[in-house]
Amino acid sequence: MATDQQQLQIAFAAFNEASEQLSGVYQELQHQVAQLTHELALANGELHKQLLEKENISNQLSFLLNALPGGVIALNTQGSIEQVNPAALQILGEPLLHLQWQDIVAKRLKPTKVMNEWYLQQNEAKQQLRIRIQSSLMDCENRQILLLNDITESYAIQEKIRRNQRLTAMGEMAANLAHQLRTPLATALLYATHLGNDNLTPDVRKGFAEKTVERLHRLEQLTKDMLRFVKGETTQLERFSISYLLSELQQVIEPQLTLRHMHLIVRDHSKGEYLVADYQALFGAMISLLENAMQVSISDDLITLTSSLKKDMLVLSVRDHGPGIDDVAQNRVFEPFYTTRQEGTGLGLAIVRGVIQSMNGMVCVNSPSDNGSEFVVTIPRTQQD
Repeated sequence: MATDQQQLQIAFAAFNEASEQLSGVYQELQHQVAQLTHELALANGELHKQLLEKENISNQLSFLLNALPGGVIALNTQGSIEQVNPAALQILGEPLLHLQWQDIVAKRLKPTKVMNEWYLQQNEAKQQLRIRIQSSLMDCENRQILLLNDITESYAIQEKIRRNQRLTAMGEMAANLAHQLRTPLATALLYATHLGNDNLTPDVRKGFAEKTVERLHRLEQLTKDMLRFVKGETTQLERFSISYLLSELQQVIEPQLTLRHMHLIVRDHSKGEYLVADYQALFGAMISLLENAMQVSISDDLITLTSSLKKDMLVLSVRDHGPGIDDVAQNRVFEPFYTTRQEGTGLGLAIVRGVIQSMNGMVCVNSPSDNGSEFVVTIPRTQQD
């Protein structure tokens, strides 16, 4: 009997121990369940927050997409339109959704001469629109985004700007032509006036007539050069003697200087060398510099025209003994439309600089205070086509 009680006590003790273990495990499980429930609640809250943020972003993107002034078209992997915004519908018209983009291009668009720009014929207003279409790179699933912009108005504005630029260029060209024609025309008129003198001998009269014809030919050549410029023809390179250039410059400008009781000194240090350049353009630029020197000089003043060689460069200079140019004016003297003379156009020196730069050369001015001015032109002796 005692043995049975002992076994019963042992069994009861084992049962209590197992019960306590089960109770501990259960409490542990309850703790883990509570912790997992808390973590799940936090995770659900975070997911809900992210969902709200993504929904907010989606709404913002939808708002931006619909508010964009440019058209947006989304193409799927088969090139079919799967999404459009109102601007795209307004530009291309309906329907668009689920249609093949290539069909839209073939039926509604006409290419222009500019890449990515197209003409669009609207059926209602019968107005031809000009649109620009840019495409994104395809993603890994071969989807693509197209951006459409109506550039009809901006293109018209650009055309007006280009037309105004052409008109401005024509105005500058007219001023240049007048500037270039003035001296040879005045020289021709001077020679022609001498022809009316009854006291001239036949030889002298013949000489004046020949010089008049030469100046008129010079006027004709200047006109041809200007027309060549308008047509956009390339520079006419030719080989000529530097001494010949100086002689022609002297022949053209000296009668004007004599009329004003001024004197020209020509110092030719070219040593008989030749130059390859646009003769007419260089001649016109040097005449402009000589005219400027004449305009700032007074009676009995000297103007010096000098040529020299420096390695493979030709240096031409025109020096006067006028009032000089102050430091501020020296920095701006080659700017278009800048002039210190009331009757000046402000284009002469700007044109000179443009001509010399087109020959890969440069022009600068040296003007010490109250000691006249010297304009120095430096150009390569051989020009490349």
